[in-house]
Amino acid sequence: MARKTRSEQLGDFQHKLDLSRRWRDQEGYDNLWRRLIDLYRGKHWPLTTTAQRDLIAVNLAFSTVNVIAPSVSVNHPKITVKANHPGDEDRAAFVQAVINHLWRHHDFRKPFRRSVKDFLIFGHGWLKVGWRFIEQERSIGDGEREEIYDMAVEEADMFAVENPAMAGELPTNEDIAANLPTTEMTIVEDQPFVERVSPFDMFVDPEATCMEDLTWIAQRVIRPLEEAKEDRRYSPSIRKGLTANANINPMYSDGYYEDNKNEFVSDDRVVIWEYYDIPSNTMSVFADNGEGFLVSPTPMPYAFGQPFVMIRNYDVPELFYPVGDIEPIESLQLELDKTRSQLMNDRKRYARKYLYHERSFGPEGREALESDEDGRLVPVVDENKPLSEVVVPMPQVPISNDIYAYSNIIEEDINTVSGVSEYARGAMPEIRRTATEASIIADAQNARAADKLAIVEISIGHVARKVLQLIQEFMTGEAMARVAMKGGESLYVPYTREEVLGEYDFSVEGGSTQPINDTIRKQQAVSLMNAVAPFVGTVIDPAALAMHILEEGFDIKDPAKFMVQQPATPQEQEIAGEEPLPPQGDVPMPQGVGPEMAMGPMMPPDGGSFAPTGGVPPELLLQLQNQMGLELPNL
Repeated sequence: MARKTRSEQLGDFQHKLDLSRRWRDQEGYDNLWRRLIDLYRGKHWPLTTTAQRDLIAVNLAFSTVNVIAPSVSVNHPKITVKANHPGDEDRAAFVQAVINHLWRHHDFRKPFRRSVKDFLIFGHGWLKVGWRFIEQERSIGDGEREEIYDMAVEEADMFAVENPAMAGELPTNEDIAANLPTTEMTIVEDQPFVERVSPFDMFVDPEATCMEDLTWIAQRVIRPLEEAKEDRRYSPSIRKGLTANANINPMYSDGYYEDNKNEFVSDDRVVIWEYYDIPSNTMSVFADNGEGFLVSPTPMPYAFGQPFVMIRNYDVPELFYPVGDIEPIESLQLELDKTRSQLMNDRKRYARKYLYHERSFGPEGREALESDEDGRLVPVVDENKPLSEVVVPMPQVPISNDIYAYSNIIEEDINTVSGVSEYARGAMPEIRRTATEASIIADAQNARAADKLAIVEISIGHVARKVLQLIQEFMTGEAMARVAMKGGESLYVPYTREEVLGEYDFSVEGGSTQPINDTIRKQQAVSLMNAVAPFVGTVIDPAALAMHILEEGFDIKDPAKFMVQQPATPQEQEIAGEEPLPPQGDVPMPQGVGPEMAMGPMMPPDGGSFAPTGGVPPELLLQLQNQMGLELPNL
């Protein structure tokens, strides 16, 4: 088969993009995503809706997203790294420290949290992982030019002394001064990046059903026209001929918000496409209305191939785009809004009203009658009518309780479909459920949250792997990593590319991205203490256990300062050549600790071994017990 020309390749890529856009339009994906954005924002009523009645939006769609999002993506993850080859365990531990440092230092949490919002609203989120190298031209000051001149003159003089035969060929001082540079290129950025990409700007092969099926993937980049024309990475002849695109904001395209779509959209922008062809492993760049490649097809810039990671929510068989968390409740949300709006308007329509004789009141009396002032006197002009006939209440039309019940049914349906209970939304339900019923609801919700959490953690692992591969591929020189030590201290460790080479598996410590609940953390610590209490003093070191409980359960940075030193036993003193200390009276011991534990380690059963005992002050145990309100084990 004959090799395609550059023009034919460009036409082929543009044709595939056109097919993808038509496919998305035919399936209604872009319109759906816009509706979901409006649903999340609370814009539930069309702009064409008449304003004859008051309209209410009870935004449970917003509540659903913002109940789930913090439970899966709040904190920085604790990324764990395992070596793929024996002997690399120590290096894997260092790689783990480097990756966690980079995640915090560059704040990769921020784009990840934005993509998680996309993941919940649209059903999917996009992350782009790459290496950014930016050089910037800067002017050289007079002082720097003088230093450069002096160094050049000195080097020329030294060369002349060492090579007298060639001294006549050297440039003069005037030549050196005339050829001094006025500008220089400086590196302003040379590091990995992770950024969120809008779902509106990502286009894929219409025949694909998952990321593994893709034959191509493209990103739309909207740039200021003049900025694109000055980008030196692009072909000079092609970029100079770029022209602006019209109506390129995805939120205002295809007739959406037709009345004001151009009001806030700049006209001097151009659509640039980054096109990644997976079978040929090439990347190219071209403009939406360009006549040639801004960057001709070249090998992909990264060893791992295309740079995108997709976070997928509820997969649909045979379809590429998954379903999010608010699409299934869209119709229920709109029905709830209509019901609540009807209820509010009916209450206003049938609010308490009064019938009165108009001629019975003068101007002062009518003003006083309409006043909301407490204890206001209302003068009556007509003395011929009894006061009971001057103003009488108008008969009220009661509002049916069915509309209240219907509203509650809709809310329950939303909770059932979304998997977010009224408890999670922070509400106190009218129906008092049994502990068993509440537990079942909580377990169902936790199961869904655990599934989403697993998806997010797997995506973090994919991103971490790509970041390390970028470091292995592009890093030059030396960098510093901040390694967290026990006690809350940090150690700064220098490293080079060679020290992070190798192949590793990446995962995320379960639940590390979730918000920290101090109460639950303390309860878990107490549960651990109760679970291992029978083994303390035999196979578990109580001092080490106490330090772990204090550090992990109660967030005490330096638990060692609470530990007491156990006095040496008489046997240990004799071995050390010391005189045994005389008895000092009765020494109080923690409840449940026998004399044999206080005097030193017991002999383990069956000749086994165990760590030394002791080291837990009873005062500290009592303090923890009072703080938790729970019974702690005796250590």
